[in-house]
Amino acid sequence: MSNAIEYANVPTQHRYNGQVFPQIVVNNDGCKTVEETVMFIQQNQAELEAQLAISGALLFRGFPLNSAETFDIFSAGFGYANFTYKESLSNAVRINFTERVFTANEAPKDVEIFLHHEMAQTPISPSKVFFYCQSAADEGGATPLCRSDKLFEALKAENPTLASDFAEKGLKYTTTMPAADDANSGQGRSWKSTLSVESTAEGEAKLKELGYSWEWLEDGSLRAVTPVLPAVIDLGDGSHSFYNQLIAAYMGWKGVRENPSSAITFGDGSAIPKEGLERIAELSQQFTFDLEWQDGDVALVDNYRAMHGRRPFSGERKRQVLVALVAAER
Repeated sequence: MSNAIEYANVPTQHRYNGQVFPQIVVNNDGCKTVEETVMFIQQNQAELEAQLAISGALLFRGFPLNSAETFDIFSAGFGYANFTYKESLSNAVRINFTERVFTANEAPKDVEIFLHHEMAQTPISPSKVFFYCQSAADEGGATPLCRSDKLFEALKAENPTLASDFAEKGLKYTTTMPAADDANSGQGRSWKSTLSVESTAEGEAKLKELGYSWEWLEDGSLRAVTPVLPAVIDLGDGSHSFYNQLIAAYMGWKGVRENPSSAITFGDGSAIPKEGLERIAELSQQFTFDLEWQDGDVALVDNYRAMHGRRPFSGERKRQVLVALVAAER
């Protein structure tokens, strides 16, 4: 079996300072089994991680993966610490296949999930995200990937005042968690599920520990406001990433486009200018690559450098994209 990494290029890849985004790793027929694939990863891990750090995303294509279980073995092969969905504070609806592997957001197929960093609207977020395409949609269903470091660079050049407000003030997010799970909503996980608690007292203790403020609503749902979270992070290589959920919140969360402050404010509670949010959503398109899935593909995304989303899809074939998350290094 050949152990050298073989890269592929497609015309739609982005190029930044001579580096491609995303980097595409293809199986040169050297890996016939998932075990051989794991061996290939481990032998080339230093180079793969160096490429990921530069590019922000790696796409593995043509490897012998055909189930949640083989994806579990593949993602575990990197040796990263697991970040289970149960321990997350996301209120998106997911379904677990294995402890490590669960479905991507279960929102209806005509709903667009806009660009975001995974769980950046919570105090605990993963460092990397693995996506696995078990079955691609007939039409649509691409996963857009956006270079947040390039987006912030462009924002800083165009509107330095707004860029420095984000960097200095940070953000607060307000979310409403329903009293019971709502499978028809992309954000339909109940407060009990989201907080991994059984009672209001336990819920309040958890929120207090994490620095949230909160309010119980008449229908039994919970409105919670995060502590101040970063809007921009230092990537340690001289670049900064626009690390947040602003685009997803503004473009996709219910009622936010009409009243952004209902869900997102600067860390000091002041309003984010609506025209700034519009412009950021527009600018992001320049740095976004649409990953058109093929069955068996795996993408490894650096959650600090690249955002992701989901395009709407159609057709009879069920689009099934599974996820495994990597815990941040403590």
